[in-house]
Amino acid sequence: MYIGIDLGTSGVKTILIDYNQDILATAHSALTVQSPQDGFNEQDPNSWIKATEICLAELKKQKSKEFSNTTSIGISGHMHGATIIDDQGKVIRPCILWNDTRAFKECEEFENQDFDVRNISGNIAMPGFTAPKINWLIKNESENFKKISKVLLPKDYLRYYLTGEFFSDMSDASGTLWMDIMKRQWSEQLLAISKLNINHMPKLVEGNQEAGMLSSKLKEKFNFNKNVIVVGGAGDNAASAAGLGVVEENQSFISLGTSGVFFTPTSNFLMNTKDAVHSFCHCIPNKWHLMSVMLSASNCLDWISSITGTSISDTLKNVENFSKDIDNISNAPYFLPYLSGERTPHNNPHVRGSFHFIKTTTKATNLQYAVLEGISFGILDGVTSISKVNNNFKDIFVVGGGSRSSFWINLLASVLNRNLHVCEQSEYGAALGVARLAMFADNEISEKENIIKKIKINKDYFPKDNFLNILQKRYQIWKNIYSSNDQVINLYNSI
Repeated sequence: MYIGIDLGTSGVKTILIDYNQDILATAHSALTVQSPQDGFNEQDPNSWIKATEICLAELKKQKSKEFSNTTSIGISGHMHGATIIDDQGKVIRPCILWNDTRAFKECEEFENQDFDVRNISGNIAMPGFTAPKINWLIKNESENFKKISKVLLPKDYLRYYLTGEFFSDMSDASGTLWMDIMKRQWSEQLLAISKLNINHMPKLVEGNQEAGMLSSKLKEKFNFNKNVIVVGGAGDNAASAAGLGVVEENQSFISLGTSGVFFTPTSNFLMNTKDAVHSFCHCIPNKWHLMSVMLSASNCLDWISSITGTSISDTLKNVENFSKDIDNISNAPYFLPYLSGERTPHNNPHVRGSFHFIKTTTKATNLQYAVLEGISFGILDGVTSISKVNNNFKDIFVVGGGSRSSFWINLLASVLNRNLHVCEQSEYGAALGVARLAMFADNEISEKENIIKKIKINKDYFPKDNFLNILQKRYQIWKNIYSSNDQVINLYNSI
């Protein structure tokens, strides 16, 4: 038996699977985020431990016999968080989370070196990454900084609780800005920018390698029959990829959640920092991945539904009926989906959402369509940015809440001009991914190349010829709207 633990921002999810990867039990425990100031987002690491214990107890309750025979555990977690502990292993302050924006100024300072930071880290320094947060601590909480013995990512603090050991995996560590992504090792040069060294870091392993043993205390507490191995695990998106089976460079997936992600594996280290593409190690040995991120995807749909007084399902129905007439699309307004700034391809935290070409005849349905189209164009921006350095992907799988709308996926297939495959839904995708990684630690499994396999495809979607021409023209106009807004954005932010 194998357990996957997924430490998310809003909660911990756990899953228990057997040798055949059948899901035997699942559990969830909610978490909260504290925001002491505007732009500050933090969590108490002790809350992760409590939530994990609740989940493990629930798995045990559901399937006691199977749970007790667990062989290994995998852990995934939200990336980039700065969890700092002292030389006694005690947490010094709340973890600064991935969506915390306080370290914006420190990003520019981090990159202002006499060597090419991006070429080593593979990424643009953004406030969400770990390193700028530590540089912020140097200037603003110097006493806390002086106490640092180890800097851990969220899931790796959870691992420390489980095993008493300091490890991290390659995929999660890629989001710190301290790692040489091509060499798959910590960079002394990058660490020095944050006044840190290798001793402040956990040991690096691949996602499927052993990274500690469950402590005897916890083994006894949860009544496990054998010594339980804890593997390296993965950052959340790489874990989701493992859950889907997206590990080869001809594969990719789009996640239509609150944010929008396009993810594709590569066999070599590639990067495109000019377009704010993320270059990370995959959780599978000798694999990397490219990832575009748009900050607002399905939450734009939530927003327009709210302000037009309709449910999300009614909004989607309205848009579907509206789109049956191609002239409606030709005359629809345009929407820039940047409600919270944007990462790929603009790396612009100051840009905001906006409608364009609104008329006296514009109705709520017109705006609803524009929002759905604008999100789809944002996904296309990400795919295009990655295609500049890697265009080997053929299969594009779609997951997330947005994939439940057939109309939206039809629209997206036409916007991208690519075939799309909607996969079987599972809110435990990341937990499944790291449970699969945990299976690699089981010496009784001989054919380990078959562990990570694709989830069943529910439906295929293809571009529609009658949409292609008009959507391509509208995309070019949409792109020019953003470009022409630069001066206005600067004026807006100067007020």
